[in-house]
Amino acid sequence: MSRNVRFRGDPETSGPNEYGATIFLHSEGDDSLTARLSYTEFTDMGQAFKLGRYAIHFHMIGAVHTSYAHGNAVHQSNNRAFTMHGTHHLRLTNNTVYEASGHVFFIEDAVETNNYCAHNLIMVVKRSWSLLNTDNSPAGFWITHPNNHLIGNHVGGSDRYGFWYDLQEHAMGPSANLDICPENDRVGDFENNAAHTMGRYGLRIFHTMEPRTYPCKPMVYDESNTDDPFWQNPPIETNFNGYTGWKCNRDGAIGKKMGWIKFNDFKTADNRESGIQMSQHLDLIGDYAGIFNALLIGQSNNTE
Repeated sequence: MSRNVRFRGDPETSGPNEYGATIFLHSEGDDSLTARLSYTEFTDMGQAFKLGRYAIHFHMIGAVHTSYAHGNAVHQSNNRAFTMHGTHHLRLTNNTVYEASGHVFFIEDAVETNNYCAHNLIMVVKRSWSLLNTDNSPAGFWITHPNNHLIGNHVGGSDRYGFWYDLQEHAMGPSANLDICPENDRVGDFENNAAHTMGRYGLRIFHTMEPRTYPCKPMVYDESNTDDPFWQNPPIETNFNGYTGWKCNRDGAIGKKMGWIKFNDFKTADNRESGIQMSQHLDLIGDYAGIFNALLIGQSNNTE
């Protein structure tokens, strides 16, 4: 957790007052701001009860191809760690977060896409009553738009969730747009992530994940051609690969109202209720959602 370069709030008052330091990054638009944060220790961060006063906040910038946060340590944060708000193509890699309140990696308006989060470690995610209602059930990664990339991340110890795809019907907040339909949009990479010691679920997909060619149009199965019926708006095959979830107070992984979603090479163990739960959306014709090559261990010698 220690680094030679340190950025911090007041060590005496930040904790008791939940009022720490913040970094706020904002510009007029695509790539007009470059932020390169690396190998820095951020502590006593974030301001509770203050909207937008997150530990490190990329705010309404648009595309940030030249910006990144790599190899940093964030600990004792009163308000998240990394926020992607109206931000695309940000790279957050090899960061470590310990003891943060609310959703730790926070995708805010359900418009953010193509952000790349890889090989980050999150430990101890704490509930917050000073942020959004949803922060009463915090996640290491709170994902409101599916087209972002999560690879090799590890969440250990959360009051509620490790990875939560809380997909929205439309983009919201300052980015509100009825022509953006995250529930039905294509899903980015989800590869080799892990979650353990969750208050509820390691991986939660809720409410709906039904990726299709045209996200804001219904999927219509055309049966008028009885010889060759077809989808007018075809579903998109999506693969979640190589996830591991164990010692969760409910399920290692759960997906509700799923489209053509495949859970591949999942490993779960010692979860209190289920290893994996999955339900396919009733509107789909045929078998699409599925679990393949899973290893499910109900109770190991290390259960306690």
